[in-house]
Amino acid sequence: MTAAAGAGGGSAAPPPPRPVARTAELLGRRAVRAVPVGGGSICDAYQVVLAPRAERPAPGDRGHGSAPREPAGAASRATPDAAAGSAGSATTVFAKALDAAPADFFAAEAAGLARLRATGTVPVPEVYAAERDVLVLQWIEPRAPERAAAERLGRELAALHGTAAPSWGTPGQPCYLGPLPLTSPPRPTADPAAWPGFHAEHRLLPLLRAAVDSGRIGPREARDVERVCDRLDDEAVAGPPQPPAVIHGDLWSGNVHWTADGRAVLIDPAAQGGHPETDLAMLELFGCPELPVLLAAYEEVRPLPGRRARVPLHQLQHLLVHAVLFGGGYGAESGAAARAALG
Repeated sequence: MTAAAGAGGGSAAPPPPRPVARTAELLGRRAVRAVPVGGGSICDAYQVVLAPRAERPAPGDRGHGSAPREPAGAASRATPDAAAGSAGSATTVFAKALDAAPADFFAAEAAGLARLRATGTVPVPEVYAAERDVLVLQWIEPRAPERAAAERLGRELAALHGTAAPSWGTPGQPCYLGPLPLTSPPRPTADPAAWPGFHAEHRLLPLLRAAVDSGRIGPREARDVERVCDRLDDEAVAGPPQPPAVIHGDLWSGNVHWTADGRAVLIDPAAQGGHPETDLAMLELFGCPELPVLLAAYEEVRPLPGRRARVPLHQLQHLLVHAVLFGGGYGAESGAAARAALG
């Protein structure tokens, strides 16, 4: 699919998809080409090639973007010219949209990327625009994963998880796990002893209620999840107290983008103050290339005695999310993880 008019016949090309038109509008550049790409399980996403800055969209040209204007929050964001290296060259960006997205949905993702970037530990894409209807990011050229990149990512994740967060969750700020909103304590708290209550009240139990209400988890499995919540203050279940660290929050392999420069860039976060083992358990849940190498490099920097026994506990939240969103066997898997967490 291209945003330019087709050759021959004299007929006008169909208008580009709305995310492409909005990208051109927000960045003040004509969309030369747009190709649908994977954007996770909920968003429509495109690779968009923008014309050089000198080629401004014609006034009223809605098919290629309207007259340029500064996107909301532009003063604190990067520009695609910087990524391209020259205002006189074409630029490739990534744009995604979600029908009927909550008003703060993409702003929350942009804030999560900023939260990760501020640690100086892991690479994340630059944000060019974050509006209610579209998010525009730096395009990251993909490459097959390599052992050296996995080792480096393991060390970088260890450094990320060594970064203290001001509180559990994101008090006063929105956060989403996929399309599901996550709650946080009304006031910031960084007490290590507060994690069991935080994890039960703001993570497991809201998801469990949603799964029960939609009929996507059975009574036995629901009781097992409740038993886990009742025992989170038991170190035999939850491990030693852990202060809140900055975590990615949705670190499945699809959100690890292996790149042409030999690094892994993290995308689509639910970044928050959380438990580091949640990120590692999520990587293990659906598999990740070179995972043994990554975990070994991580634990060289940040050993976690006893972590293997706690993997089911830290996978439980994400299994419940999948039960809510997709049903299928995820309700049963949630119950099995809860029972494994209890030993």
